[in-house]
Amino acid sequence: MANAAADRRIVFLGKTGSGKSSLANTIFGVDRLFEVCHSSSSGTMFCKSETRGVQGRNVQLIDTPGLFDTDPNAPDFKKEILDCIIECASGVDAFLLVLKVEKFTKHENAVFEVFCQQFSEEALNYTTVVFTQGDQMEEGETIKEWIQDNEPLKTLVQKCGGRCHVFDNKYWKNNQDSYRNNQVQVKALLDTIDQTVEKNEGRCYTNENLRRVQEKLQEEKAIIRSDPKYANLSEPEVEQKAKENIFDYFWPIFQTFTNWVRALLGSFIWGGKGSKDD
Repeated sequence: MANAAADRRIVFLGKTGSGKSSLANTIFGVDRLFEVCHSSSSGTMFCKSETRGVQGRNVQLIDTPGLFDTDPNAPDFKKEILDCIIECASGVDAFLLVLKVEKFTKHENAVFEVFCQQFSEEALNYTTVVFTQGDQMEEGETIKEWIQDNEPLKTLVQKCGGRCHVFDNKYWKNNQDSYRNNQVQVKALLDTIDQTVEKNEGRCYTNENLRRVQEKLQEEKAIIRSDPKYANLSEPEVEQKAKENIFDYFWPIFQTFTNWVRALLGSFIWGGKGSKDD
């Protein structure tokens, strides 16, 4: 979990294999901070949060399991969803919906349908669509040009205020091109997020469930600070201890949900709206 205050809290969403973990590594300029899996099963089975300095900002990246397709009954998946909720309790500056530059199949369309059906208008104001595997585009083509021939994708990007960016985590690391360059794209993405924060008047995305977790987190931190046996804890350690304690508090409640993906998609991100189809 992150142990430093973040200027920007960014949550990655997308299906298995979309390149979320690789993108997180690219943004931080490292190779293996977020584990990348190349198998057909879900690579990120654990909610992972890290905070690093990036281009003058303290950025917290939260990599989630493949929420659109991971087996909700897989071991530890339910606990990771609760961990994700706790990490985001104080609000989210930006959601990144991660897709690959590839043929828009029925599987990608399912992500699109779930996203468009369930995201509230407010959450869309915080969302940017990020494409990976940009090397699949034609030479000289931009991502905004690439989506023009795909009506569902174009509609999705429009619903997100026209915000979209493209990376290639494998081939654009040292590319000197002014567009096909990951460093250029990181700056452009962070600038877009800054503009989104400004447009939202500095308000983070939250909802009733996140506020409830945040209130409990603040209560727990106050209890820990007043307890003599924790007098030597640093503020990051107090934060971490409080998160562990409220996990134990919410876990029995969380276990009463019968549909885990619906619990996350309906309560965490979309403020209470459930999916029409399982």
